[in-house]
Parts: sequence; C-alpha cells; structure tokens
Amino acid sequence: MRFQRNARITKGSMEAAPWAAVMFLLVIFIMLAGLVYTPGVRVQLPVSEELPGTEGPAIRVVMDAAGNCYYRNQLITDAMLLETLGNFAKAAEKPTLVVEADQGTSYNHLVRLTQLARKAGIEEALLATLPPPVGRMRPAAQP
Repeated sequence: MRFQRNARITKGSMEAAPWAAVMFLLVIFIMLAGLVYTPGVRVQLPVSEELPGTEGPAIRVVMDAAGNCYYRNQLITDAMLLETLGNFAKAAEKPTLVVEADQGTSYNHLVRLTQLARKAGIEEALLATLPPPVGRMRPAAQP
C-alpha cells in the first residue's frame, strides 16, 4: 500500500516576524538572567600563578572579609567547624584544608582557621586562588 505525500518543502523566502520574536525573547531571557539570585557566599579570590593543588582528600572552607567561615554555603561557628574538621580528619588519610578566603580577609582570621584545622588533626592548609586571565600570558623563559 502506498501513502500519498502532501508535504512539500517551501522554496519561498523565510518570514522575518517569527525570527524577530524569537530574538526578542532571547534578549529578554538574557537580561532577566542577571537578576536571578545565585545562592552562596560572594567571595573574591586573589589571582595567582603556579600554586600547587591537592592530590589527597580535601575539605573546602570559605572565609569572607569579616572572618566568618562557611561550610557548604552555610555559616558555621568555630565549635561546629572544629567538629566537622575533626570528623573529616578521622575519615581521610592525609587530609588537606582548602581555604577560599576573600582578598580582604585579614591574616589573623586565616591563622585562626589554620589553628582550628591543626586542632582537628589536619596538618596541611592551602589557599585557593584564581588562575590569571587567559589573555595575560607569562613571558617565555630566556635560555
């Protein structure tokens, strides 16, 4: 049995109105995307080159400029943080603390956090940084 085909590919020009409507909606969505609340703590990490990473298990703690600590996007007290770090240190072999500290964080707050980590049994603490922008390249080494 053979079915009759009625569909034909149009060879006329494309209509501009549907394309304009789609582009208009796309512009509206892009503009509204900037207004959407992004959960988490706003921290500006410093930019640095060639800092070591961690190979073993690591726990991340965020510290804002005021010295407040956040774990999993929740504000955490020093006592709770000490307990959390202690549990992590017991469960992991050679654990590492990765501190995502704001540029404006004072040295005193960083020392307080690393001392808490040492009390909990974590010996190594690393500071998280951002890589340099792609356009800014280091000069090549001279032989």
